[in-house]
Amino acid sequence: MRILLFLFFFGSLSMSSQILSEWDRAKLKDEILADRFNNLLPSLMDRADIDMWLVISREYNEDPVMRTMLPARWLNARRRTILVFYRDKTNNTIEKLAVARYDVGENISSAWDKEKQPDQWARLVEIIRERNPRKIGINISKHFGIADGLVHTDYTELKEALPDDLERKLVSAEKLAIGWIETRTEKEMELYNTLVEVTHNIIAEAFSEKVITPGTTTTDDVVWWMRQKVTDMGLETWFHPTVDIQRSSEALKSHIYSFTKGDKSKVILPGDLLHCDFGITYIGLNTDCQQHAYVLKEGEDEVPKYLRKAFADGNRVQDIFTANFKTGRSGNEILLKSLSEGREAGLRPAIYTHPLGTYGHSSGPTIGMWDSQGGVPVRGDYPLYPNTVYAIELNTTVTIDEWQKDVRIMLEEAGFYGEDGFRYVNGRQEAIIAIPSD
Repeated sequence: MRILLFLFFFGSLSMSSQILSEWDRAKLKDEILADRFNNLLPSLMDRADIDMWLVISREYNEDPVMRTMLPARWLNARRRTILVFYRDKTNNTIEKLAVARYDVGENISSAWDKEKQPDQWARLVEIIRERNPRKIGINISKHFGIADGLVHTDYTELKEALPDDLERKLVSAEKLAIGWIETRTEKEMELYNTLVEVTHNIIAEAFSEKVITPGTTTTDDVVWWMRQKVTDMGLETWFHPTVDIQRSSEALKSHIYSFTKGDKSKVILPGDLLHCDFGITYIGLNTDCQQHAYVLKEGEDEVPKYLRKAFADGNRVQDIFTANFKTGRSGNEILLKSLSEGREAGLRPAIYTHPLGTYGHSSGPTIGMWDSQGGVPVRGDYPLYPNTVYAIELNTTVTIDEWQKDVRIMLEEAGFYGEDGFRYVNGRQEAIIAIPSD
């Protein structure tokens, strides 16, 4: 079966043609990075009220923030790399310096001549003294892991190197780091549209007769087809895909079943309601998508009406939820309001949406977790800002009389919240995919 599936990989040139060469990817990545440094970072530093930001890492132990700042030709930090961003709001300037032996790409200039000043930490102190910032932000955070990238050794050595008057200026750069990670630019959103389209196309091909032969193909066959497809396209998955089954003859399992035990190597049969969870990484951005398909039984030429109605309830939950996206509302406020409105509409929703972008499970407001439907302390209290992307992840449980049991419609789509409100990055699934059995 896997050999047959492999033959299908060469039939989707249209998807592959959307993927840039390595050189073009590098060029675009560096263009996006320059735009972010020059046009986004100053406003983020002003919003966080931090005029100097230190991002410090050693090779192969990179701060998650630093990973997003490295140019295309830098796959890792080198030796110890210290990045210094200094924002002079009065003169509307931003300096991007590296206390390192090399320029960090074209955006960040080396500010350390080791022959003149052998001590890297001493050179950092000189740079700070020359600029006399009010606050020095460092990446330490109790509740946001991506914003907590300053490791113990670097933190200790930094404090030992700083005179007392400069050490007193150290503050957490938590809000600045989150802002940098969560905020998307226009250039990035142009790229995001393509990335989500590719994601949808891969799912559509996986959930088709090209890949699935009912009675023969297993869920694991489809999962590994997706993995191989992504690899052959020169992309990566940021998590292992899953494919699971709901069917009339089996009891409904927890929605996290596919993430724990899963329907591994389960043969797909006519009448099955399939569900996948799948996401890819491309030029520093990630997707996260869950969709449904139905395997037509003999004599059926469309998805049964009762399943179409159940799926429409999933779309209704999405609509209720995304209508509550308002700047300044916390993740918990959006969660509780949406759940209340969904229940009032006679639905049985669960919402567990996360920021999406530079990382798959990214930084920003957490809007519910599958096991925290009453709100998420601290991370759920973070406010919604514009120009951010989310994995609109949720489900609703629907009783199907024809099956004499409940089914769960589980959906996830990339959504963008901007100055003009909410929109899906590249549409959403609005109908269950039908897979022929012939």
